[in-house]
Parts: sequence; structure tokens; C-alpha cells
Amino acid sequence: VDFAGGDPARALDEVEARYRARNAIVRLHTYDLSAPAGIIDLLQRRGYRGGETTLTMAKAVGTSNPPDDVEVAPVPSVEWQEVYLGAISESRRNVNAKILGAVPQPCGYFSCRRAGQVISTGLCVADGDFAVIECMATRAEARRQGGADAVLRSLEAWAIARGVKALALQAVADNTAAIPLYTRFGFAPVATNRFWQSD
Repeated sequence: VDFAGGDPARALDEVEARYRARNAIVRLHTYDLSAPAGIIDLLQRRGYRGGETTLTMAKAVGTSNPPDDVEVAPVPSVEWQEVYLGAISESRRNVNAKILGAVPQPCGYFSCRRAGQVISTGLCVADGDFAVIECMATRAEARRQGGADAVLRSLEAWAIARGVKALALQAVADNTAAIPLYTRFGFAPVATNRFWQSD
């Protein structure tokens, strides 16, 4: 993000060597303000393929009327984990489960419960005036039932109560269900993030 070296190609050589020393695929992440400015050109010249693109979206907090069917807890319940981990790729589940154990406080794990089961989840981590939203997920069979909407309303109310002034999240750029939902809530794109992989 803040490259201070004089030779980007040499720095990339070192990054690649570290991955290859672990017999791992080289994966990198850039976003609109990544430095040095020519890093994307360098990656493309080396044959890196562009992978998933995400949008960082943000909004100022407003007012929120939290629904009655969303529970908030300081740690993820078994049901919360079942919904969230079930919605992501199998290759990410082990790592993401470990990350959940290291999320700093204050945070809230949000579970929308309908007909006795958790259908949608979200996580909000606050830090002063700012809070980030993660782990938005909905059971496949419960989509388009307003669970994510309920989680977002509850999450914003939780953030307001903690003095948060701005919320941010990341969403996959081609997620045709999530982006319109977040836009309706007042989120707007502030950065584009891209993931790169070499063969």
C-alpha cells in the first residue's frame, strides 16, 4: 500500500521467492491507491491473472430501527458459524474459522432468526468513529426473505449506540444481490480491490 523501495521488480522477486519457498501459489492484492503506481502493469507483464474483484463501500451512519428477530452476541454461536462458514468456499473455511477466534472487541455477531433457525449473519467490529462489516451470509434456501436487510438494520443501530460515525464493508463486485442491497442502505463504492495469482 505504501511502497518505499526503489525497485518494484526486485521487491516482487522477493515476494515470489517467499511464496515459492513454501511451495505456495503466489497471490497478491491491489487496490486503487496501491503503490507503486505501475504495480498492475508489472504483474501483467509477469503473467499474473486477475482474479476476484471486490468493492470497498462506505457510508455515514444514520438512524436505524432494529428488528426484533435479530440477536446480537459478543462471540459467534454454533448456528452463526454454520450459516457463515456454509456460505463461503470450502478452501476458506478453516482459515476463516481461525480468524473468527481473533476478532477484537468491541464486536457484535448478528443472527437473524426466523422459524426457529438462523437464516442470516453479519459481524460488525467497531474502532472509535469507524466500524467494519464482515461475514454477511444467508442460507441458500432463505434468500430474498429480508434476513440480510434485518441484520444490516440491527448492525447499524448497534454501531450508533457505540458512537460510530462511518460504516464500511467489502463486497464481490459481481454480486448482483449484495451490491444493490448495500446501495439501498446508503453504501457507496470508495475503492476497487483486485486479487492476482501467478501460475
